[in-house]
Amino acid sequence: MGKGDKKSKRGKITNGTYGVRRPRKKKIKALAKKAKAKTKKGKAKVE
Repeated sequence: MGKGDKKSKRGKITNGTYGVRRPRKKKIKALAKKAKAKTKKGKAKVE
């Protein structure tokens, strides 16, 4: 369970790879666009 271990988080960081133990961080801008798109589609007309 060290730097050479492909399944551990430390090994993933050393190798520069991602996986279950080291997921990629989601970009804030991409999430903001998705939320904006949902609000536009989900608006109901108020009369």
